[in-house]
Amino acid sequence: MAVWLLGGRLGLRGYLGASRLLCPRFRSRAPQGEEDGDRPQPSSKTPKIPKIYTKTGDKGFSSTFTGERRRKDDQVFEAVGTTDELSSAIGFAMELITEKGHTFANELENIQCTLQDVGAALATPRSSAREAHLKRVTFEASRILELEQWIDKYTSQLPPLTAFILPSGGKSSAALHLCRAVCRRAERRVVPLVQTGETDANVAKFLNRLSDYLFTLARYAAMKEGNQEKIYKKRDGA
Repeated sequence: MAVWLLGGRLGLRGYLGASRLLCPRFRSRAPQGEEDGDRPQPSSKTPKIPKIYTKTGDKGFSSTFTGERRRKDDQVFEAVGTTDELSSAIGFAMELITEKGHTFANELENIQCTLQDVGAALATPRSSAREAHLKRVTFEASRILELEQWIDKYTSQLPPLTAFILPSGGKSSAALHLCRAVCRRAERRVVPLVQTGETDANVAKFLNRLSDYLFTLARYAAMKEGNQEKIYKKRDGA
């Protein structure tokens, strides 16, 4: 099981474990009659590391940020999981992009951070959220405007698109096309949540614009690396 806290994903046990190390009220008390010097003292050099597994999801349920238990195949977790997959795909693409020295790697890292915020918003369904929850996961429309500015910047440097292109153009470009396809799926998972009022419409708008950004960036990467994009050609007899 995992929860979304302040835009980041933390295992609940991991979060509580860190709290126990930092908060006095979580520190264990000595059994009655036992003095501090009679029991082993924890070493400051070897802090207790919380386990990554919690076993609380073994029966197919997990918790939202609001504490509500839902099936793991619920629309909320489908959406959260797909945005996580998108961030992972972008992380893989960034490895290839960094090798080529592209300066837009910083933009992609910012997008990964924003996707954490997207996940936090999705994991806070409005039907069970209190006002305090919603304030912590507000998704700003400025993120969408930023993507539009980046799209316009790269589009102005690209040759006009006159035909359908296939995912191609070298490793960086192909990886970004894969990110674009995952992003489209993430958008499809989010749309039902927007339509039922469970999440902010800006989340879906951001993913819609992000797919356009990734498509544009894939073309830009191919151009910068001097790679030819493959054009769709109708097959004879098809």
